[in-house]
Amino acid sequence: MLIRPARPEDKTAIWSILGPTIRAGATYALDRSMGEAEALAYWLGADKETFVAEEDGVILGTYYIRPNQAGGGAHVCNCGYMTSASATGRGVARRMYEHSLAHARLRGYRAMQFNFVVSTNDRAVRLWQSLGFDVVGRLPLAFKHPEQGYVDAFVMFRVI
Repeated sequence: MLIRPARPEDKTAIWSILGPTIRAGATYALDRSMGEAEALAYWLGADKETFVAEEDGVILGTYYIRPNQAGGGAHVCNCGYMTSASATGRGVARRMYEHSLAHARLRGYRAMQFNFVVSTNDRAVRLWQSLGFDVVGRLPLAFKHPEQGYVDAFVMFRVI
């Protein structure tokens, strides 16, 4: 699997991952009616470095990395990861994380923080914990899940 910087010609493939995830509304605090242009502007924004995971010419996942805060908090990065439904359970998110960790170190980040991990996203919570993240905060009933109603969100953190 190749992980490389996203290119303009990747937009269609990236949207094919973002769109269903956003529409499902179960894992990201993004407006479920967000359109393609707005979603791509968010994911590929100038404040982020965006990458894709590609296998045999097919994009299976995408992630971004950015400073979590400005100024005195800029040494902590924040990332977002999404994989295509066809890549679920194939280790794509783990590989993107490994890439993001190496990239974060290269960029001089000292820690990684996920600001809003939906507590019912069991696969993600288990993955991040297996990779050394701790739940350092709980945001009670902070996310409105489309099927489960109001659920907690976690702040997850690890030193890198």
